[in-house]
Amino acid sequence: MSAKPAIVLICALSALAAPALAAPGASAQMLGGTGAALGTATFTEASTGVLIHVEVSGLKPGWHGIHLHEKGDCAAPAFTTAGAHMNHADPKSPHGLLNPAGPDFGDLPNIYVGADGKAMAELFSTRVSLSGAGGRASLLDADGSSLMVHENPDDHATQPIGNAGARVACDVVKAG
Repeated sequence: MSAKPAIVLICALSALAAPALAAPGASAQMLGGTGAALGTATFTEASTGVLIHVEVSGLKPGWHGIHLHEKGDCAAPAFTTAGAHMNHADPKSPHGLLNPAGPDFGDLPNIYVGADGKAMAELFSTRVSLSGAGGRASLLDADGSSLMVHENPDDHATQPIGNAGARVACDVVKAG
């Protein structure tokens, strides 16, 4: 690799990292069905969406669906108070990252939980914003939103939740 491309790459990476330091953010504490703390999620606004950093523990090993839900309410044990996926009720956006007519605003890639019950992931969504910037759905609107982990992986196509199963962990997205 010549020196010139390396310098360009370093400058490009620096330009990407600098705005993230000053970007508005939100955080959440992931709770299990018994109310036990299972981890955290942080949300960082970017110019084209939101970066979500998730760290969880205490979940069964394997792939798990993870979605943004329409209400900021995580009443245990079933978390049904969080409502459906963001924008799920809009027929223009059915569920599924692989659905030709989708995805809905709450769809995210699956996360993998290791044999130790822990997972760390960074997910990015161009369909949401913390405040509704760029006309995207707002995570911090009047009724809030939540981040939900399901017991099984999302197949990214089946309606309404990709066969992801029960809701096993939830966190309310909060500013700050």
